[in-house]
Amino acid sequence: MSAFPLTPVGEEDIDEPAFSEIVARLDRAGVDSIGALGSTGSYAYLTREQRRRLAEVAVRAAGRTPVLVGIGGMRTVDVLRHAEDAQAAGASAVLLAPMSYQPLTAQEVYDLYADVTATLSVPLVVYDNPGTTHFTFSDELHARIAALPRVASIKIPATPADPSRARDRVAQLRARIPAHVTIGVSGDPAAAGGLLAGCDTWYSVLGGLWPQVCLALARAAQRGDADGASSISDGLAPLWELFGEFGSLRVVSAIAEQMGLVGSPNLPRPLQGLPGEARRRVDQVVERLAPVLARV
Repeated sequence: MSAFPLTPVGEEDIDEPAFSEIVARLDRAGVDSIGALGSTGSYAYLTREQRRRLAEVAVRAAGRTPVLVGIGGMRTVDVLRHAEDAQAAGASAVLLAPMSYQPLTAQEVYDLYADVTATLSVPLVVYDNPGTTHFTFSDELHARIAALPRVASIKIPATPADPSRARDRVAQLRARIPAHVTIGVSGDPAAAGGLLAGCDTWYSVLGGLWPQVCLALARAAQRGDADGASSISDGLAPLWELFGEFGSLRVVSAIAEQMGLVGSPNLPRPLQGLPGEARRRVDQVVERLAPVLARV
């Protein structure tokens, strides 16, 4: 289970002490890896210098837990600079989504990954997130990119809810990529189904905030305990509904603030925290989930 922490961004700068403690909590919880500067980490809104500092803070706070650092950018030259900074900070791997303003072609995306992997000395995770990037990978493109040096994993969107279709989806992709390249599911509501369908990893938003319950779900799935994994996920259904309605970033931001982990505001404008009624709903759901969290 790879946990993706929130980056608390204030009006003027980043709350680095709060970010450091959020990362350290994940290390203490025993997560398998930490994904700094992912989408939950608001990397696209930050300057190169801010991202460089945050990579250093994350690696230092993570102790012995491996850290993968997001390196996405609008231009290839910027991605290469972010990759250089992440490696200099001691990142164990990097995470790359194909960001763009103009829509990208499949060849342009392939060339992006080819250019970046040619200079890397650490593994790379391909971030397939069409909801954010508005680029849809084909399995053929995944196969081409997965054959590049240093490509170690593919972070795919949520698998289908139907278990047989989820297994078919994972098997279809796995048949096209090298054996050493792992498949990781994202979209937290699909985590149990994705892991039970054969995904190797869960790249988790909620894991960056509530690592214990997410680890319990992941470990159950890894043991083949479908009932256990599904039971935990079903118990979190009210939260998944909020993720779908408001976006996971805003919901996690509200919970982190409620827990006293971050101050307010903590999202980079123009992003804003949830308004009154939505925030009250989040508070109510967290209160309802207390028994689920207490059981793990």
